[in-house]
Amino acid sequence: MAWRLSLTGAALILTAAAHGQTLFAKDPGVQFSAEQAARGETAYARACVACHGAALEGSQFGPALKGEAFRSRWRGRSRAELFELMRTTMPPRGLGAVSAQAYADIEAYVLRENGIEPSALAQEDAPAAKPRAVQASASEASIMTPARAEQDAFLEAALSARAAKLARLTPVTDALLADPPPADWLVWRRTYDGLGFSPLAQIDRSNVGRLRTAWSWALPESGNEITPLVHGGVMFVYSGPVVQALDAATGELLWQYLRALPDGLDNGRGSRMKTLALHGEKLFAPTADGHVIALDMRTGALLWDQAVVVNDAAPTPVGLQLNGGPIVAGGKVIIGVSLGIQTGGGCYIVGLDVETGEERWRFHTIARPGEPGGDTWNDAPLEERFGGGVWTAGSYDPELDLVYFGIANTYTTATLLEPRPGADGVTNNDALYTNATVALRPRTGELVWHYQHHPRDVWDLDWVYEQSIVTLEIEGRPRKVVVTGGKTAIFDVVDAATGTWIFSEDLGVQNVIAAIDPVTGEKTINPAVLPEKGKTKLVCPGNFGARNWPATAMHPETKRMYVPIMESCA
Repeated sequence: MAWRLSLTGAALILTAAAHGQTLFAKDPGVQFSAEQAARGETAYARACVACHGAALEGSQFGPALKGEAFRSRWRGRSRAELFELMRTTMPPRGLGAVSAQAYADIEAYVLRENGIEPSALAQEDAPAAKPRAVQASASEASIMTPARAEQDAFLEAALSARAAKLARLTPVTDALLADPPPADWLVWRRTYDGLGFSPLAQIDRSNVGRLRTAWSWALPESGNEITPLVHGGVMFVYSGPVVQALDAATGELLWQYLRALPDGLDNGRGSRMKTLALHGEKLFAPTADGHVIALDMRTGALLWDQAVVVNDAAPTPVGLQLNGGPIVAGGKVIIGVSLGIQTGGGCYIVGLDVETGEERWRFHTIARPGEPGGDTWNDAPLEERFGGGVWTAGSYDPELDLVYFGIANTYTTATLLEPRPGADGVTNNDALYTNATVALRPRTGELVWHYQHHPRDVWDLDWVYEQSIVTLEIEGRPRKVVVTGGKTAIFDVVDAATGTWIFSEDLGVQNVIAAIDPVTGEKTINPAVLPEKGKTKLVCPGNFGARNWPATAMHPETKRMYVPIMESCA
């Protein structure tokens, strides 16, 4: 009896090993090192064990990842399918929590535990996964729930309802963007004019105190400054490496697009985007690796992918980034570039073809030597001119056919404060087009006008925020204006067609501007805050600003503007 049991045990071991070797047996991509599998065991314990069990045995929250049921499911399929399914659906509520290399290591661990031997010739790099959309369907999500062999009427009904909701989405036309339905939020501040106003009236003073949570959704970890868009009851949101479409009424995931990012970007944890954009049947999104992508708004399928930023291996904190958001106007997807703390020549705004993604024009936010405004940089060469970041989305006036962007400050104040070698002193150092509003033609990128709100800003007091377009009664007649404020919480009002200064409003929480000329709008700097070597100065506000990226809102009828303010000094 002992001999027979021992023989049976040996047969079982041999059978299990044979099953393991037949899993992905004809797939040349099944190569991994022992070191990868060991790292994968550690990563699995951190990210997967709660649902799939310490021994990959599965639980009520996730299926087994080894054994006959697992092998039966994956026999005849490719290792690349397994990797892609893991990368695009796991962890269910923590996409972006695992790096591309960690996914490859976890896969190696799973394969090892299913009897596949490590290879001494294995490549250590993670598989190159092409970004793709993942439909939230039974076939893609089945690794998240126990497999069902029988038909599930409830599941089928839910999937049909989801498909029907997406199919009902109508194209986002220019007319729709100019006059959206009350329940839609189609651009960063809801409407082209940047007012951030919703006409919905269901919630008011009588019932706001009774509001309760209807649903919540956990976003992947990131800087997360996103304003979700809503169209036809579908909410579009982006965080870290993931763009997602949710049912706005229930929070149910409809589809998601997961982007494979370089490991150096840490799955987009440090990224921050303000908004997405919609036009036609496309959803446009900036990505953590400096691209703009177009997705099918009904499926999440990738339609085009255009690189806007090339950092040439510059570290993320100092390289150029896309952390604002796009606006669509004149057949172009228009977006600004920010940061580039060590990028000589500064930042820019691009116009991409809405159908193909091809770059059609580029406007440099740092004036070039020999061009208009190029003589405002203290005679510094282009490679010593930094900044001019654009980290909010623009506004658009269809009647004037102008897009408006705010532009930030310089990052290297010595360029403006110190005489050039051999020079007797500092020359013109207004530093165009920093701290300015620029009005551009959306089809060509032509600069129509600019207004510099704060020349020679050496205190990091950006004037980069939303440009609100509104018609005000001025001197007894209606006049279309652009209203915008900087970190000093001074708001300038300029003519929308010409950029002519009209008036300013100082909210009284700053000490940098001592006076504003009531005729010209010219600002006088307080001498007490001017930089002096070796001397400490009290500056209000500090570099976080009296107002920052939390945007203003304006009621189009009352003309009242609502401004988030914080008092600070440094």
